[in-house]
Amino acid sequence: MYDLYSFGLLAFTAFFTIINPLGTMPIFMSMTASLSKTRRKQTAKKATIVAFLTVIAFAFSGQILFNFFGISVNSFRVVGGIIFFMMGWDMLQARLGNFKHTDDEDQLDAYVEDISITPLAIPMICGPGAITNAIILMEEANDYQQKIVLVSVIALVLFITYLVLVGASKITEKLGSTGNKVMMRLMGLIVMVIAVEFFFSGLKPILLGIISNGS
Repeated sequence: MYDLYSFGLLAFTAFFTIINPLGTMPIFMSMTASLSKTRRKQTAKKATIVAFLTVIAFAFSGQILFNFFGISVNSFRVVGGIIFFMMGWDMLQARLGNFKHTDDEDQLDAYVEDISITPLAIPMICGPGAITNAIILMEEANDYQQKIVLVSVIALVLFITYLVLVGASKITEKLGSTGNKVMMRLMGLIVMVIAVEFFFSGLKPILLGIISNGS
């Protein structure tokens, strides 16, 4: 039982640190600033559900998929960095989410659906770190009890993430239109910096592997 408790604590600490709900919150606020409270809640719900399903899918089959397609986590980091950079550039130019400023329900639904999956669920919440962590911990789970604990911990961390994102709505309302635009540009700059770190943290091992193989 002690081993089960230790495994659960390890999994919770690792996933909470990697997913970092508080770090995701400002970006979520920027992207949903002009949406209604109901729409923001809907976006948070979809993003966390998609992230949960993605993490679980990779936890049970990630290593098989990686080996089958011959890809690595570093490739995920490179692609994630490119997605982050594009998103950060749009935020910096205050161009993110033009669909927000419309009364067309179909366009609003499309916008919510779009940002819920990318970039909020993937790669903001469920990024390369979370995917790698899920694969490693699932391989370390020695029995079904530990596997159940791992799935439960992932669900708990993402539920906490959902609560944090929903709570961000109150902060968004207090900031107002000008405050949200300023925050969007500041977060855009930060996201671009994160993108560069993501990109080069994935690219460096790939290049070193190519150089070592060439020599």
